[in-house]
Amino acid sequence: QVQLVESGGGLVQAGGSLRLSCAASGSIFSINAMGWYRQAPGKQRELVARVTRYGSTNYADSVKGRFTVSRDNAKNTVYLQMNSLKPEDTAVYYCNLDEFRGSFWGQGTQVTVSS
Repeated sequence: QVQLVESGGGLVQAGGSLRLSCAASGSIFSINAMGWYRQAPGKQRELVARVTRYGSTNYADSVKGRFTVSRDNAKNTVYLQMNSLKPEDTAVYYCNLDEFRGSFWGQGTQVTVSS
């Protein structure tokens, strides 16, 4: 089984920054990609950013230029640096690991941006 442990969420004022971390452990095979999704109240879960095993990245349009996803392959850890945060970024952020057996999810970490 795969365990994903997230950290770094919290409360921040608009314009501020936060850095999320997600460490994967357990029976991990070939990782295709790791990344972050978020879900705001009353909305569907959406992709925020992800990085593939080859280092390519993709971002939601709403976070381009503000968020940066990165990965430490040796530590099986993915990061999300979030700058210039906006109230609409408020959500529960979930770490995701995608490998050949399927997708695994973290428990989620709350990010709240006050105006």
